[in-house]
Amino acid sequence: MNAIKLARRQIERDPSSDASRALARLVIALEDGVSFDVACLYKLDYETFQLALAIVEEWRLDRYYASKLKLTDVSLQARALSEGNGRADQCT
Repeated sequence: MNAIKLARRQIERDPSSDASRALARLVIALEDGVSFDVACLYKLDYETFQLALAIVEEWRLDRYYASKLKLTDVSLQARALSEGNGRADQCT
């Protein structure tokens, strides 16, 4: 199971725990693109600390894939424009 799902389950199961609150703050900071004090992660137990690191890793990969999807979308739009102008889809 991926870290993002595990974190969601952790937060849903016990939203008032220190671990859940730290994970929630981390996720919100990642989503908003704002600073996050990583020192609070050192206060977590090792398992939750590892989960937080996995969240950051997955978030970075998801961002890469989101950028790839945007590139694909723009490429498809460009192809549609070329086809609309009667240009063939060929390499030169």
